[in-house]
Amino acid sequence: MAIVIVLILVVVGSVLFHAFSPWWWTPIASNWGYIDTTLVITFWITGAVFGAVILFMAFCVWRYRHKPGRVAEFEPENKRLELWLTVVTGLGVAAMLAPGLIVWKQYVTVPDEATEVEVFAQQWSWSFRLPGADGQLGRSNARLISADNPLGIDPRDAAGQDDVIVENEDLHLPRGKPVKMLLRSADVLHDFYVPEFRAKMDMVPGMITYFWFTPIRTGEFEILCAELCGVGHGYMRGYVQIEEEDAYQDWLTEMPTFAALSGGPRIRTVSAEP
Repeated sequence: MAIVIVLILVVVGSVLFHAFSPWWWTPIASNWGYIDTTLVITFWITGAVFGAVILFMAFCVWRYRHKPGRVAEFEPENKRLELWLTVVTGLGVAAMLAPGLIVWKQYVTVPDEATEVEVFAQQWSWSFRLPGADGQLGRSNARLISADNPLGIDPRDAAGQDDVIVENEDLHLPRGKPVKMLLRSADVLHDFYVPEFRAKMDMVPGMITYFWFTPIRTGEFEILCAELCGVGHGYMRGYVQIEEEDAYQDWLTEMPTFAALSGGPRIRTVSAEP
């Protein structure tokens, strides 16, 4: 009976911890409330299964406890029970997968009006590149990375001359406008993660991964690397500043362009409207 009581207390304690836990996600700051909804659905399904399994174990311990003269029955298979378990398990897995697949499709289907912003990761810092007056990013290549060209931008591509370069500074973005984040890594696996945006994606050397989001409130939000990337992993942090359009444009015009950093004439950075 002690084991039965302990199992029941595990279920009750788990429910109470979930209901009153101080460790909950941060207030959302993007359009990805769908991800929160998907997590809640997953919690409900896995929580219900967890509770059902533990309570069933408690019932079995109590129902089939030792009694003098009781003999165990041998039943190697039960087709009816197996059918029910297969159906219920299949429905549970489908209920967890379906919302995630729907949200994933939205997550990688970028709106036409989204502005492209490149995130460049290397051990153990973040750099960023934004389009200039022409509204598009120039070509880049890892083979072109050097001390004078840390992002590997192709100097022969005219579209990249007015690209805005942000090194060792915060990334600024305007509130209410969709952004497509293009993710590149110079060395090992990294992961660009801003908890308040509910948005993250692995950054794989030799590939350009992406996701999109729309910031919905102003403020300062911390960037984390969510993939173990070496001894400095815990220090690989940065910040995203979400601002109103006027403040964002003021910041943008103060940022250097690739042309200016590479020794050419500075090109004034005025973002193109989508």
